[in-house]
Amino acid sequence: MMFSPRLASVFAPIALMACAQAVSASVLEVAKTPWCGCCTAWIERMQQAGFTMKVREVEDTSPVAAAAGVPANLRSCHTTMVEGYVIEGHVPAEDIRRLLAERPDAVGLAVPGMPLGSPGMEAGGRKDRYQTVLIMRDGRHKVWATHGLAPAGQE
Repeated sequence: MMFSPRLASVFAPIALMACAQAVSASVLEVAKTPWCGCCTAWIERMQQAGFTMKVREVEDTSPVAAAAGVPANLRSCHTTMVEGYVIEGHVPAEDIRRLLAERPDAVGLAVPGMPLGSPGMEAGGRKDRYQTVLIMRDGRHKVWATHGLAPAGQE
């Protein structure tokens, strides 16, 4: 049975709303140190984006990141698990939503370090250019998204 274009136009918005609600209902399980304010700010940004948060405080996030498959050179200050994927560091909500929608065969996403302008690392409007990387199962990684402004002369 085929749907008419008119019928499809009726159901498409309903399907999109259901997908958005399913992603928003995703629980992000965060491991962070008790003294990290930028991790707390990232958690607040993810809550504002509609995610449900479950936070566990640990003395050291390195063992958590290592167990989740995050290479040392891609680590940041907090490690999050969501639906079988790891989210390392200050990854924007839109990148997490895309990951959950596309479901690549990967370990997860990382924003290495703590770039200014990333969620939770806002600094008076400054937005450094940074990349979210997709961590592949074989340990390699590739650019998933680029954010922020290019340095002057490198547009």
